[in-house]
Amino acid sequence: MKTAGLIGGMSWESTVSYYQVMNRAVGEALGGLHSARMVLYSVDFQEIEEHQHAGRWDEAGQVLAAAGRAVERAGAEFLVLCTNTMHRVASQVQAAVGIPLLHIADATAERVKAAGLSRVGLLGTRFTMEEDFYRGRLERDHDLEVLGPGPEDRELVHRVIYEELCRGRVRDESRREYERVVRALVGRGAGGVILGCTEIGLLLGPQDTDVPVFDTARIHAEEAARRCLATGPGGEGGEEVLRPRA
Repeated sequence: MKTAGLIGGMSWESTVSYYQVMNRAVGEALGGLHSARMVLYSVDFQEIEEHQHAGRWDEAGQVLAAAGRAVERAGAEFLVLCTNTMHRVASQVQAAVGIPLLHIADATAERVKAAGLSRVGLLGTRFTMEEDFYRGRLERDHDLEVLGPGPEDRELVHRVIYEELCRGRVRDESRREYERVVRALVGRGAGGVILGCTEIGLLLGPQDTDVPVFDTARIHAEEAARRCLATGPGGEGGEEVLRPRA
């Protein structure tokens, strides 16, 4: 079994789900008392959040690059950045290590296409919804059409993430607002919605919408579990023992 290197804590509320999903997936695949081999480096999210909102992305990237080097030294064979927004500095982190990085947008796009969809809505932090590093990757590399909420709804989605979900606060009022935003995206033609922040799955699930939702934290963690079980150097061979959920 390969050893995954997780960089988490962004926020720790969602990193918990990575640990659970990966261990359960490997246990279900192999039986007995098996669990996933992983190294976890959990950052202080206050430091990262301050860098984000001040536009100091290079400094934030340096923090995560150091974390990547640490988990590589600890024996990690591939890297999992447990966040969507901080994939803005994925290339900086990848350049700092000698092991491959499992990109969350790539794993998510493959799941969207497997569902037969080509036009999806995207919820996430303001950075993820507005900047090119994420939605541009989905559009250019995976030929998806990505729809985002309007300006006021983007601010709402962003605020709930930082002021509530990252602090462990899950409010019914906010769920209703997110459901409204999803309905608006569906009304514009979205066949499904990407929960493009790893905390959103704490608030919104398949039972809350009439279209498929793609929980990036779960998808990323399931793909990481598959890579742990893979036999080939590039992550091949895990498909037969771990089938992704629809």
